[in-house]
Amino acid sequence: MHELFFGYGVAHTILLLAFVIGVGLYLGRFKVKGISLGSTWILFMGILMGHLGFEADLTILHFVKEFGLILFVFSIGLQVGPGFFHSFRSGGIKMNLLAVMNILLAVVVTYVISLVSGEKLTTMVGVMSGAVTNTPGLGAAQQTFSDLSVSGGSSVLAADQVSESLASAYAVAYPIGVIGVIAVIIVFRSLFKIDHTKELQKLEDADKNAEHARRMHVAVENPAIFDKKLYDILHEFEGDYVVSRVMKGDQVLFPSADMVLHEGDKLLLVTSPGEVDRLRILFGQEVPLHVQDWQEKDHTLVTRRITVTNSKLTGKTIKDLRLRSAYGVSVTRVIRAGVELVARPTLYLQMGDGLICVGTQENIDQVTGILGNSSAALNKPYLVPIFLGIVVGVIFGSIPFRFPGIPQAIKLGLAGGPLIIAILLGHWGPKYKITTYTTPSANLMIREIGISLFLASVGIGAGGNFWSSIVGGGYWWILYGALITIVPLCITFVVARVVFHLNFYQICGLISGSCTNPPVLAFSQGMYGSDYASINYATVYPLSMFMRVLVAQLLIVFALG
Repeated sequence: MHELFFGYGVAHTILLLAFVIGVGLYLGRFKVKGISLGSTWILFMGILMGHLGFEADLTILHFVKEFGLILFVFSIGLQVGPGFFHSFRSGGIKMNLLAVMNILLAVVVTYVISLVSGEKLTTMVGVMSGAVTNTPGLGAAQQTFSDLSVSGGSSVLAADQVSESLASAYAVAYPIGVIGVIAVIIVFRSLFKIDHTKELQKLEDADKNAEHARRMHVAVENPAIFDKKLYDILHEFEGDYVVSRVMKGDQVLFPSADMVLHEGDKLLLVTSPGEVDRLRILFGQEVPLHVQDWQEKDHTLVTRRITVTNSKLTGKTIKDLRLRSAYGVSVTRVIRAGVELVARPTLYLQMGDGLICVGTQENIDQVTGILGNSSAALNKPYLVPIFLGIVVGVIFGSIPFRFPGIPQAIKLGLAGGPLIIAILLGHWGPKYKITTYTTPSANLMIREIGISLFLASVGIGAGGNFWSSIVGGGYWWILYGALITIVPLCITFVVARVVFHLNFYQICGLISGSCTNPPVLAFSQGMYGSDYASINYATVYPLSMFMRVLVAQLLIVFALG
């Protein structure tokens, strides 16, 4: 039993990790004036246990840390993948420019502190890596320092000793990097008097305006389409819209391909907001009708939401299903991840999509059998794409990118690579018949397990030398780390809010992503109850990770140059 509680074996390491995570999560339930650090308590609990002398097998600890981080970022990538490129188009360039500004400001503050305090720039690189919670940057800086020192005539032992000082500085500054970012978010939310409920509502309203499928009730008034077949009109004037029903006099009809439109016919259209003006020109002005008006006159057609649970349909388009021509059923909208999309014929389907179908009861029942509509099927986990995606992500993160004048190649690492692959899988998976669907609860479970393992491993690993590093002069590193964390973030927050008028949740994602700081993302999600920050986190994280690794190596090259 002594080995179990105070040894170094596998059982002891598992026991220690489970204890740190369990107690940390329990402490995260408590709030002070409505504020809780959430899962960040796991980090502090790990540091405490490490300081008290509880050690773990370093190989296992390193594996758990990296694998936990991979699980965390991969689950985020799968979640935000379907909407990632839309978010990038709608503001991603601006977000990434702000992220780069934050990174360069941290470099400037680091260099200024080195000049004013006399602290070695190499040591300050370790402080900076901890202050922005960027482990890959620390590893790249250590490797660059060792290679340059040995090539310059230093012994391997001397190079390793100095390289370890970077790790000590990193360990001291890391908790400040977590606390400091959280403090900036809390303080600026108070200073700007931000109501996060209203901020969330603004984002939801913006999403509805950008993505939400809109109903239109129009009268046929354009002479150019009088007495033409509906098929010819749709073929000649393609666009982001669906004709759901046609009203001729008091009769509501299903819109078949050979139906002829006449002046005065009324159409129920489903379209995106951007198509409204064009459709008014194509068909005619909107008329004061409501959905109830169609339902009162419509005694044969029913509307039903059918969920795609037939995995064989992943990657097929709505046009491929031929539901209208073969079954007389029209798909007007597709509900994906809570967002209503126009059922374009070329839209690729995936597991979990909800199709709003219109047709007779008999035909709807037939289509239901084709699509699946089985809630039990959605609970089945599809693990093959996840683990194969991690394989590809690890390989991609290990690919070296070389730049002139930099002796060490730049890599995205075990966090950046899987994140990018997960985003691509989430976005393009359906097109290539890859089922990436996971229930929200399953995705959240993977994410929480990943971040918990990561924080516990970092805390236990840093706890052993934490206090001794502080007593031995490292207390200055706390101040330096706080300045490197807080000063750039304050400037970035003000610019993002005042100049670019970004939403609070967008700023939370920007800050946590540019600092490559998963604990802060977890905090903002848990504290303010929204996943919107994840989208912006994933938008800036890949470039931020690349830049953090690059600038750490450049500072080492400059320091030894």
